[in-house]
Amino acid sequence: MVEETIKLRKIGVMTSGGDAPGMNPFIRAVVRTASAYDIQVLGVEGGYEGLIHGKFRELGVREVGGILQRGGTILQTARSKDFREPSGQRDAIRQINNVEMDALVVAGGDGSLAGAQKLAQQGIRVIGVPASIDNDIYGTDMCIGVDTALNTIVDAIDKLRDTASSHNRAFLVETMGRESGYLAVQAGIITGAELVLIPEKKTPPKEVAKSIDEAYRRGKTHAIVVVAEGYEPHTAELGVMIDAMDIGFTTRVTILGHVQRGGKPSAFDRLIATRFGFNAVRFLLDGKSNVMTALNGREITPVLIDEVISNRKVLSKDHIEMAGILAR
Repeated sequence: MVEETIKLRKIGVMTSGGDAPGMNPFIRAVVRTASAYDIQVLGVEGGYEGLIHGKFRELGVREVGGILQRGGTILQTARSKDFREPSGQRDAIRQINNVEMDALVVAGGDGSLAGAQKLAQQGIRVIGVPASIDNDIYGTDMCIGVDTALNTIVDAIDKLRDTASSHNRAFLVETMGRESGYLAVQAGIITGAELVLIPEKKTPPKEVAKSIDEAYRRGKTHAIVVVAEGYEPHTAELGVMIDAMDIGFTTRVTILGHVQRGGKPSAFDRLIATRFGFNAVRFLLDGKSNVMTALNGREITPVLIDEVISNRKVLSKDHIEMAGILAR
């Protein structure tokens, strides 16, 4: 954690990687907090790709008015292959220096934070902000977008349960989560799913079929299986395999896909995004650099980006056990 008292004249704000509900409240908080301290803010359009090509636009208090309730990000976001190369990083730093930017605030997932780390290692003052609906970023209890995505999943499963019960069906509902089963586990717990399948825990298809068949034998009118997209075999393939077995229910597959990234950010996401944006500016004013804003308990604390990138967040074993016990 670098601490050096400096006068901030101009900072950049950027959203990167996959979009997450709450990115707009984050942008708004950065701009309005900076404005209170007479700091100019440049929005970087299109993530690291936009940074490489100098796609900046000035953001003032009026430019961020009315965006609290909007999903997505007004700055847009993208993944950049060019930025992974030293030449791309060099071009990005040149653009930062050309506009005399004193610091950069970056919101995104692991890849975006790794990019921020690359800039920090080359002398750029950066603050990272965790934004990932998978909630898979080390060092923070919660990320921007998780709560809204989870509410979207729960609403969908509740509706699917109605039709599943009407037709005596087993629904395999795929959530996002290539490497983390957080969304699937939480959704499974709070919707009363009969089974949760995640990449962290190997569950053979035969066991899946057995669990669904047991639910049928217990007299249930339907079964809901929540599947994280990182589970193998893929959900569609799993549905075909289970349909070929005698399980009592007919099987249907629903892949929620990118609908989980959209929609108005929830009250919680608006608040956590605002707190992260506000504290990102305050950390810079306090002389901190190369840190990520993190929710630890009820407090927003700085965590070294190097520490975040060097560790992997592990899914709670208690939550996995809870999902299994409550499904019986």
